[in-house]
Amino acid sequence: MMHRRSLAALAALPLTARAQSFPDRQMRMVLAYGAGGPSDTVARLIARHMSAELGQTMVVDNRPGAGGQLATEQVTRAAGDGHTLLMVDNGMVIYAPALFARLPFDPDADLTGIGMIARFPLMLIVRADNPVRDFAGFVAAARTRAPTFGSGGVASPHHLGMELLRRAAGFEATHVPYRNSPAAIQDMMAGQVDAMLADSATATLAMRNNQARCLMVMATERVSLAPDAPTTRELGLPDALADAWMALSTHSGTPAPAVARLNAALGRALENEEVRTVLRNINAQPAPGDAAAFNAVVRAESARWRPLIRELGIRLEG
Repeated sequence: MMHRRSLAALAALPLTARAQSFPDRQMRMVLAYGAGGPSDTVARLIARHMSAELGQTMVVDNRPGAGGQLATEQVTRAAGDGHTLLMVDNGMVIYAPALFARLPFDPDADLTGIGMIARFPLMLIVRADNPVRDFAGFVAAARTRAPTFGSGGVASPHHLGMELLRRAAGFEATHVPYRNSPAAIQDMMAGQVDAMLADSATATLAMRNNQARCLMVMATERVSLAPDAPTTRELGLPDALADAWMALSTHSGTPAPAVARLNAALGRALENEEVRTVLRNINAQPAPGDAAAFNAVVRAESARWRPLIRELGIRLEG
């Protein structure tokens, strides 16, 4: 009887009062990548600092596979109370509905954003010994012979970014997909492919060791990793913008006060110097902002990328 009365009393509390008690138990951050990689490192660091801010332990649950579907399904089937979070990327919430004929969830309806974590600019790179010196030279050479380019997989941000770039600049290129971006850049360095549209984290080591040259960046501002490389805007291609990013989402049924508390904890984590140092070391750009701003990014990018995926005729098996 006392238990039923306690539950009834809790339900009668206004949202603001219930929000003050959130979170009230261990939390979980589900990650669509295996342990040990850059995404896992960032996720565990963010989880640790958010735990300290929220006063509850947050464990990281690695659920790789099926293009992020396994991880996403875990969160969409969890209770909509804010205790289960999902680290998301472009592919999981932007590309997936256009790539798969069937999904066991609807990311547009079943997820809501907590906030952006970081963006990774996309850089067109070639080997340091490549005779092409700049983007104009790359385009001229491509119009004579279509280059091969590696990516971290079919319909990855790197693949779709190059499709957007070649259409905007008017050249052909042959896609060679790999199981991940490190494998693609390794083959580029070995001469198996001509070029790669690499995210800033993947390109860091090759650039710092002077093994690769950046010809341009698909961004509005230059990046510190390649300060001499012009942006697409500088090259007269203002609409050829693309990047890879990571963010946090949760079940769409999560009450707004809980989402706001999670967003505030994420914002504090992104202000931490340890977090900023790790992101800086992989040339990621911290991208704090509120949940509404991230949801707006998802809507805008969905309207931009899904038609391109369908136009290219890219379909993946679930």
